[in-house]
Amino acid sequence: MTPPLLDGHLVVDRAGFRLDVRLRVAAGEVVALLGPNGAGKTTALRALAGLHPLTAGWLRLGGVELDRPDARRFVPPERRPVGMVFQDYLLFPHLTARDNVAFGPRRQGLPRRAARARADRWLDRVGLAGYAGRRPRQISGGQAQRVALARALAVHPTLLLLDEPLAALDARTRLDTRAELHRHLTDHAGAAVLVTHDPLDALALADRLVVVEDGRVVQEGDASAVTTRPRTDYVARLVGLNLHRGRADGHLVHLADGFAVPTADRLDGDAFVVFPPTAVTLHPDRPGGDAPHTWPATVAGVHRHGDHLRVRLTGLLDTAADVTPAVAAGLRLLPGQQVWATVRAADARAYPT
Repeated sequence: MTPPLLDGHLVVDRAGFRLDVRLRVAAGEVVALLGPNGAGKTTALRALAGLHPLTAGWLRLGGVELDRPDARRFVPPERRPVGMVFQDYLLFPHLTARDNVAFGPRRQGLPRRAARARADRWLDRVGLAGYAGRRPRQISGGQAQRVALARALAVHPTLLLLDEPLAALDARTRLDTRAELHRHLTDHAGAAVLVTHDPLDALALADRLVVVEDGRVVQEGDASAVTTRPRTDYVARLVGLNLHRGRADGHLVHLADGFAVPTADRLDGDAFVVFPPTAVTLHPDRPGGDAPHTWPATVAGVHRHGDHLRVRLTGLLDTAADVTPAVAAGLRLLPGQQVWATVRAADARAYPT
């Protein structure tokens, strides 16, 4: 088995918070770090860059140890084969786009003329050949992001790090820039680690997702595995699913107070059950019959979600339901209103905990 290009056990202690993340990335692979605010994603990225020394663990890149506290081994950021795109890009405001991109190669010892020639080639590759002489204040946000990417790639990094690289862009620019960034990441022969809050960015750009909560990895895998089988509430909300935990008995997953969710999967034992908000149907009164998957709920909030309205429900089962505006109007949905809810068995999936 080919060893990973990046092999790290990142342990960083900072002001009562501990990051403890095992991370491996293959050559040519893009890994996205996802997680809520304060989970430790940016701390992990800065540890990879050498901006936060490890407290324990190790970091190897291409077989070379960059950080190992127990051996007193630490390679400073400027000597690491790492390129980084910061969230706010951090372009030098007094330098042109060409000189911003040439900065890294110059630090590596390349003569000024050769460094500027390399910068011009990279600006051409990111579609900014005509902007080489402009300073950051003279270009748009999308153009600044591409200059920052060119600056990171111009040092021919073994590891490329991207911290929320699209967060500062408006929706239209973000869409175009995401496609452009995907092309450059595909061409990058080294390893890449991307931090993002946006699931669309992660799904579009990454080969594998690593979900971090409270400084620990709680789930990892390819996009299909993570999005169809979430294992925490954060991941479920991220991908737009309702997630509950119970005990499966055939095609039913039993939750609290005798309530059970019917599922398309047959399973026995401790299980997660997930279903999309579109699988939840709301009724003004209890439907006929004695189905165990019908429960009383209280409307906690209603807001627009695409072409539908998303209704947040509390009570026996905290969940979300998507309804059309016509259904919402017919039910006269308002916060505090009592309704009855059901789940369609065909849309509910169960899997082991």
